[in-house]
Amino acid sequence: MDFQNSQIHPQCIHSWVEDQAQRTPDAIAVVFGAQQLSYRDLNNQANQLAWRLQKLGVRIETLVGICVERSPQMIISMLAVLKAGGAYIPLDPSYPRERIELMEEDSEITILITEEKLVDSLSSEAAHTPCVDTDK
Repeated sequence: MDFQNSQIHPQCIHSWVEDQAQRTPDAIAVVFGAQQLSYRDLNNQANQLAWRLQKLGVRIETLVGICVERSPQMIISMLAVLKAGGAYIPLDPSYPRERIELMEEDSEITILITEEKLVDSLSSEAAHTPCVDTDK
């Protein structure tokens, strides 16, 4: 496809999801096993987390760690960080604890998004550790 002459304009992924949520809110955006999220739900959940991140101080170029298992929560977390203006550092929860700690330290993240079930297994030095699957 010739993008220079097409009607498609470059757009950030989080903006594209917002636009899609307005056009087709009930269309399925994410499928993971038996779980499904519509564009409306995906956008709303990402917006809620983005708002929490902004209250924690995420601004343009703030690095935010994301340590969640592969799931819709991973997509929600990535979109939320982008919506808040930050950049994310993916941290695989299957990595050894020492590896995750080293990655956190090297990237100097102060916020680590995770899941409630992973909090106890992480010994994060991040100042804030919001859980994508709860209001904590």
